[in-house]
Amino acid sequence: MALPPNISETEFASALNEFVGAVGPDWVFSSDADVALYRDSYSPLWGEEEERIASAAVAPANVEEVQQIVRIANRYRIPLYPISTGRNLTYGGAAPNLSGSVVLDLKRMNRIIEVNDKRNYALVEPGVSYFDLYNYITERGLKVMLDIPDPGWGSPIGNSLDHGVGYTVGPYRDHFGSHIGLEIVSAEGELIRTGAGAVPGSDAWQDFHYGVGPSIDGLFAQSNFGIVTKMGVKLMPMPETFMTGTVTVPRYQDLQAMIEEVNYLEDSLLVGMPWYGSPAGRGLFDPATNADLMQNGWPSVEQLEEFVSAQNKPAWSVTFQFYGPEEVVRATWTAVQRRFRDKFSGAAFEEEDFYNLPIPDEDIPALPDKVRLGIPSLEIFHIVNRNPMNDNDPPDGHADMFAMAPRTAEGVHTAARVIAEAFQELDFPAATHPFSTPVTYYSRAFIVGVVVPTWRDPAKNAAMRALYERCLDKIAEQGMGTYRTNLAFQDHAVSKYSFNDNALLKFQEKLKDGIDPNGIISPGRYGIWPANMRNNRG
Repeated sequence: MALPPNISETEFASALNEFVGAVGPDWVFSSDADVALYRDSYSPLWGEEEERIASAAVAPANVEEVQQIVRIANRYRIPLYPISTGRNLTYGGAAPNLSGSVVLDLKRMNRIIEVNDKRNYALVEPGVSYFDLYNYITERGLKVMLDIPDPGWGSPIGNSLDHGVGYTVGPYRDHFGSHIGLEIVSAEGELIRTGAGAVPGSDAWQDFHYGVGPSIDGLFAQSNFGIVTKMGVKLMPMPETFMTGTVTVPRYQDLQAMIEEVNYLEDSLLVGMPWYGSPAGRGLFDPATNADLMQNGWPSVEQLEEFVSAQNKPAWSVTFQFYGPEEVVRATWTAVQRRFRDKFSGAAFEEEDFYNLPIPDEDIPALPDKVRLGIPSLEIFHIVNRNPMNDNDPPDGHADMFAMAPRTAEGVHTAARVIAEAFQELDFPAATHPFSTPVTYYSRAFIVGVVVPTWRDPAKNAAMRALYERCLDKIAEQGMGTYRTNLAFQDHAVSKYSFNDNALLKFQEKLKDGIDPNGIISPGRYGIWPANMRNNRG
C-alpha cells in the first residue's frame, strides 16, 4: 500500500475508519486488488518507482458525504484526488498526481437532475456518462443533441473540467466553454454555487452563469481548488438535418487562403467543425509520405508543389458539417461553393452525407462517424489497433501530444516541422510531415497533434518520455504550448507558460494556499502544488 505523505499506518487506518463512517463499509476501497483498479492503464511510468499510485479510494453517494470526506481529510492532512468516471485515458485515467492520495470516486453520484429541451440544457452529477445522458434524452424523445468527446464513457463534468472537446458546432465543441453553472464543495467542505445558482430559489441557474461580481467558474477547470458536484451543460437544439460537403484546392500554397476562408465561415457560425485533410499527402498511417518527402530534411515549397503534381491529386481538402433545416443547409453549402470558386482556380466540390435527424435507432450502428451526430461510442479505440506505424510493436497505450497553433498555414507547418524534428533528433520515425493538417476541436485555435505510444516496458517508456518532453520544448521555442496532458508531463507543460517569471503559476499558487491551506485537493494537478509540497515539482 502507498501511504499518504507524512501519514503513519495507524493514522491512515483511523482515517479509513472515519471514511467508512461517512459512506459505509462497501464504499471504501483499500485492498491491493481494489486500489490497482485506479492505476493509469496507459501510464508512461508503468511499474516504475515514480508511477502514481493511490493509497485507497472512497465513493460518496451525495454532496453531504463529499463534505464529510473533505472534513475528515483536512483533519488528517490526507490528499484527495476527485474523479468522475476515471476513464480519462491518455491523461492519467483514475490515477492521482501524487502517490498516496485517496481517490475520491464520484461514480455513485450519477443523477441526471434535469434535461430541458425548451431552454436547451442539462443539469448532471459527476458520475453521469455521455452514454447515460444520451440514453436519457433518446428514451424520452427530447429534442436536443449532445456534443460528444471520444470515447463516450466519460463524464460531461469530468471532460469539461479537463478542457475536453467535441465535434459539432463551435459554441458546443469547447465543453467547459459550454458549461453553465457549477456546484462546488470547497477544500474546507463548504458548498458553493456559481452564477444564478447562488440566488436561493433561482430557476435561472442554467440560463445565466455570470451572476454579479467576479465569475469563479474557470478556477475549477484543470485545477485543484475544489470538487465539482453538479454542472449545467448547454445542449444544441436537435437540428432537422445534417449534411457534409468537401472542398479541395489544388496547390500546396493554397492552404493559407483556404484557412482564411474556413475561418470566415466558422466564425460566422455558418458551418460546424471543419475537417482538414490532404489527398496528395496521403494518410496519417502511411509511412511513405514521410519517407518520400523528408529523407533530406524539410522540403522546399517548390519540392512540395512538384510532389503534389506527381500525385495528380489536390493538395488540400476541407470537409464542412452543416446542421439545420434542409433549405438552410443546402443554401449554405451553395454559398460555400460560390465563395471558394471566387477565390481558387481549380477548386472542386463533393456533397457527401445527408441525414434527417434524429437518426433512427436501427440505422445508428452503420454510421461511419457517430460523434458528429452527438452519438456516443467507443470506436475511437481503433487508433491503437495494429497499423503500419506500430505493426511490429503495438503499444500498450498512448499519450496524446498536442501543439496549440494559430489558425494559419505557417502555424500548422511550424508545429508539424518542429514535432518531426523532435522525433528525428531522438531517432524516432517522424510522426508529422509537410502535409500534416490541423484538428479544429477549438473553433479559434488549431491543434497539431501526435499519438506518442506507451508500453509496460520501462526502457521504452523512458525513451518515450524523453521524446514527449522534447516535443514540448520544441513547440515552446516557437511560442506554442499544449492544452492537456498526462499526469507525468503536467509540470513540464505548465513550465512553458512562463511569461514574466512564471507570474501565472505564482498567482495560482497564491489562490491554492488561500482556499486550500492544508493542500488536500489534488496536489500537483496541472503544476499547482500546495506550499508544503512545492519541492515535488518535476
